[in-house]
Amino acid sequence: MAADSKILDVTRTLLIQAPPARVMALFFNEADLKSWWQVTKAFTMPRPLGPYAVEWESTEFKDDVLGRLGGSFHGTVIDFRPGASFFLADVYWQPPDGDPIGPMALDVQCRPHGNGRQTMLTVKQSGEGEGARFERYFAIMTRGWEGALDEMKNFVDREIERTKATRESRA
Repeated sequence: MAADSKILDVTRTLLIQAPPARVMALFFNEADLKSWWQVTKAFTMPRPLGPYAVEWESTEFKDDVLGRLGGSFHGTVIDFRPGASFFLADVYWQPPDGDPIGPMALDVQCRPHGNGRQTMLTVKQSGEGEGARFERYFAIMTRGWEGALDEMKNFVDREIERTKATRESRA
């Protein structure tokens, strides 16, 4: 890479009220991805060399540097450990307008917490690149992952409440 190339990353950690296997499933189940990450399509295979591709609707607004947001995010599952972690390589974001950004990596770790019914989730997205588009993408993803993981937590919390309500109605 050129001398002005930078390595950038976004790391977020969050406690989720679900066991690690459930949290891992949230990243691979299309219905779950549509609910918490608002994707319109997903094609994911939780196994080494499996594809990982998700797509979002294009936004109506335009970022001054990146143009419209949305588009697709895709890579290859390099490592998959059921209920524990996965690693994506050759990750690219294909915006609705303009050239793709990448390659990047996505590392997701799910560690049991407390009684094992909770998960300490860590998501790290990283990449090496240069220029205003690359830097702007990571600036947006800093807030983007925070919001997405908050949505994931809320989705799981609602799922827990629905399960409790169902059990109580049967009792």
